[in-house]
Amino acid sequence: MPIRNTINLVTGGAGFLGSHLIDKLMESGEEVICLDNFFTGRKGNIKQWIGHPNFELIRHDVIKPIILEVDRIWHLACPASPIHYQFNPIKTSKTSFLGTCNMLGLAKRVKASLLLASTSEVYGDPEIHPQDESYRGAVNNIGVRACYDEGKRIAETLCFDYRRMHNVDIKIMRIFNTYGPRMLSDDGRVVSNLIVQALNGQELTVFGNGKQTRSFCYVDDLINGMLNLMDSHITGPVNIGNCDEFTVLELANLIIKKIDPSLKIVFKELPMDDPLQRKPVIDIAKKELGWQPTINLNNGLDKTIDYFKKIL
Repeated sequence: MPIRNTINLVTGGAGFLGSHLIDKLMESGEEVICLDNFFTGRKGNIKQWIGHPNFELIRHDVIKPIILEVDRIWHLACPASPIHYQFNPIKTSKTSFLGTCNMLGLAKRVKASLLLASTSEVYGDPEIHPQDESYRGAVNNIGVRACYDEGKRIAETLCFDYRRMHNVDIKIMRIFNTYGPRMLSDDGRVVSNLIVQALNGQELTVFGNGKQTRSFCYVDDLINGMLNLMDSHITGPVNIGNCDEFTVLELANLIIKKIDPSLKIVFKELPMDDPLQRKPVIDIAKKELGWQPTINLNNGLDKTIDYFKKIL
């Protein structure tokens, strides 16, 4: 009797991260069910797999239960950019709470492993720097970003409660600013914003004084970390991100240098609760997963700029 392939359910599979994960899984010969409501996901991101015998696409919103037979659940469904998650903050909170609860319920029924794509936003505007996994965060639970920040915090809580009560095999990764091909041009994230403005010959918008810092992880590195975590014995949470720290102003100037040195920067007011510093400690990922990023910002930006040149 032939041994069947591992069946992978990827929620948010047509999105930026989900589609890159699906590429890796499909290229490994595994079976994949992509679940997406197409709020921020795009069919174009997964079109190369539509019709493949190992691939199935289901239009579905995770806030509603679904019954499937799967071995591994990669729970990535949730808008991750401020513009999109603040568009309907109640829906964002529901996605994190009800969506995660539904996926954990499914994992419990079919004895599947579940990996939650959490976020560095659980650290809020951090009071310690850099941030390791033991830091409990400084989140404004009534602020405009709370639908996402607190949403992911309750999603992590649910995962650990399902593990304690029902012995569900969970993995939690805290993702730090990821960039690369298939980002949406209008998603409000700093890398895509600045690249699109530069390619359109516009002034580059920098919020605040531009001295707030971020650590940018190229998407291929992030997906490799995700795969390593799912294949490990580690529950987490585990920070997955790049430790190279840049100010937003340094990022803007690097993009200007690459695209058009004549472009100017315009400064605008810093949005509410925008973190001033963000840098991961990745000691657990290095030691337990054998993972660390390999693509620096200079090379990753070149690949990302090439992508946006094609789609714009």
